[in-house]
Amino acid sequence: MTDKQFFSSRMLAGHFEDLAAAQTRRYHYNRRVRVNLYWKPKDAFTAATDNMQIRINTGHPLVTKVKGRENRYQIVCGMFAHELGHVLFTDFLSVQTYHNYLDSFKWYPRPPAFRLAADARNEKAFWEYVKEDPKNLQMVHMIAANIANIIEDGYIENRMLNSFPGTLGYGLETLRERHFDEIDTVTELIAKEADDDGHILESILQIMLSYAKFGRIKYGGEPKTDERIKTVFGLIDDIDEALMNRSGKERLNAVNTVMIRCWEYIQDFCEVCKEHQEEAEAAGGTVTVAETLSEILSSIAGTSEVGSGTSTPVPEASGNGGESATAAARAETRSDASESGSDDENASPQTESENNENTSGSGETLNQPGNSESAKQGGGDSGTGKQQISESEKGRIPHQQTDGISAPVGGSVTKNSEYQREQYDRAASDIERILDNMAEKAACEELESERIRELNEAAQSISYGDIHSGVNIRVNRIASVDPELVEQYDAICNPLISISRQLQKSLLRQLKENRRGGKQTGLIMGRRLDAHALCRNDGKVFYKNNLPNEIPELAVGLLLDESGSMCSCDRCTYARAAAIILYDFCESLEIPVMVYGHSTDCYDGKNSVELYSYAEFNGFDNDDKYRLMDISARGSNRDGAALRYVAEALSKRSEAVKLLILVSDGQPADTGYCGTAAEEDLRGIKQEYQRKGILFVAAAIGNDKQNIERIYGDSFLDITDLNQLPTKLTGVVKRHIRV
Repeated sequence: MTDKQFFSSRMLAGHFEDLAAAQTRRYHYNRRVRVNLYWKPKDAFTAATDNMQIRINTGHPLVTKVKGRENRYQIVCGMFAHELGHVLFTDFLSVQTYHNYLDSFKWYPRPPAFRLAADARNEKAFWEYVKEDPKNLQMVHMIAANIANIIEDGYIENRMLNSFPGTLGYGLETLRERHFDEIDTVTELIAKEADDDGHILESILQIMLSYAKFGRIKYGGEPKTDERIKTVFGLIDDIDEALMNRSGKERLNAVNTVMIRCWEYIQDFCEVCKEHQEEAEAAGGTVTVAETLSEILSSIAGTSEVGSGTSTPVPEASGNGGESATAAARAETRSDASESGSDDENASPQTESENNENTSGSGETLNQPGNSESAKQGGGDSGTGKQQISESEKGRIPHQQTDGISAPVGGSVTKNSEYQREQYDRAASDIERILDNMAEKAACEELESERIRELNEAAQSISYGDIHSGVNIRVNRIASVDPELVEQYDAICNPLISISRQLQKSLLRQLKENRRGGKQTGLIMGRRLDAHALCRNDGKVFYKNNLPNEIPELAVGLLLDESGSMCSCDRCTYARAAAIILYDFCESLEIPVMVYGHSTDCYDGKNSVELYSYAEFNGFDNDDKYRLMDISARGSNRDGAALRYVAEALSKRSEAVKLLILVSDGQPADTGYCGTAAEEDLRGIKQEYQRKGILFVAAAIGNDKQNIERIYGDSFLDITDLNQLPTKLTGVVKRHIRV
């Protein structure tokens, strides 16, 4: 099996879907997350999610360049873990609200806190720029989204490493190691800028990403006083606060701060992008400024695709997550920042007018003393450099007074180079298991395809009579069950299976005795006289010995009318539910059962009887219960041909009792097949196969009950109340079980 087949298989996607379902249930929420794996080596896309579906390009060089399938699996698992982190912890609705506010030239959730003298001037220039040109606003939107994604990537990966230290955590850690290796050093970033292959804003964002995700910065040979490094150092407090804040809304405050603090770089970057776009237009290109900017930002190593969606995090997933998984690394970087003196530069206090007035003209009042909304919410300062603490926050420590994010208290920070994650060895077994499942599934699909061919050959070998002359017979069966059918079945099966289990209870004791065998006394007639019962006056003085019998001597065939009229009054829905209950009932009691539906169609200019095989006596893949979900109202009904086919298959069974149940809502109605002729055909089929030991039961669920009763006589079962359909069908089976 090739890597393409394995890493884009539905089996592997199902494995990840099961993992996702398990983790959402951990937070008491049964959100079904779909996983789409595909293989496109030339596509720059890696992975993304909209909170409902996770898409992963397993053919990306990030995966394919890794040696060994087990290692490649770990990378894919890490990509899945990252996107699952967004599903569990990212507030997409707040992000959407942020951009809606930006369109209205407002900050969300509140204006940024001004700590540097230049902040107020930058904010004023910011709003002037975005109001000047729609292109400017579009580019600012994209840059803000990129910054938000950087912070969110750091946040969700920290949460995932803390919450899932097993298989998911190891895969994510493996991916993170590869990402960190790919990040350029500051020296390399500066070199790219000199070669016009980069911009200082790109360098700042790359350094910011490195710190947000890993807590480390790859300085290269550059001093810590470098402009790019010092810019990020000045934002460390804001980034750390965002990374430890469980509110997606509050994390967006850091985006506002970064936008203002880095505004001069952002504005210059936007102008460069517009120049590139104008040059492309002059050369005859059609590239938009947004496409130009997006292409540039996508070059930042280690970033994931900016997610989209309008949903909130999984409920109960926003609680405390413990200490930061990268606390030690962040403490070292913060120490570097302290040594560089980054907080001293440009940190002059603001004037009262700068601090209290809204210089943006956006209509919002910023951080007024004694009336600061940000202070009330515990997310900002009032320009004094000291965080305000509300009464409701009680003993919370202001972040300005702490040395670092989740910094260790006492002791020392050491590295254990000998530690190995205990879940490491499971990767190989996971792959082996998935490969085995895939091989089994492929074998089942091949067997099912062969079965379909054999079923159609058997259909052609049957003599249907002159009335069906010239009519094609075609058997249809789903070779590989679609995951949607599985989801549909799982969504409705519980109450139906519960009905089946209740119907089985009355038989379990009898079946248990039947399997055990033994002496049955109190019989009126028999060959053996019970000497101990001669004193009885009722004549029940005989007995017999019952041999053990593991399997009831009964085989059941269910044939469903799938004519178009079955859609009326939910008849098809009731028939589908009855089939699910009856199938589970028979399977649980080890009664061989087959389920077929029938309708008509026309192809190649000829009438065709369409038979739909939902359940066979001998299944290959244990998926027949899911195939039952395909029962539908279709065309007309040519009962005779379908009834003969199922009766013929049932007649070849070795069981002593063979029961055929026909569920229909009316008489036969097909071109050249209706009225008296059709009725006589059905009576003839019934009589023919009754002689072969088949018992017929015709269940009428429509308004044509009298006609159906006239055709099948004493085999007629009237089901006026559709709610009684499952109970009555299983009741018929119960009566024919030999105990």
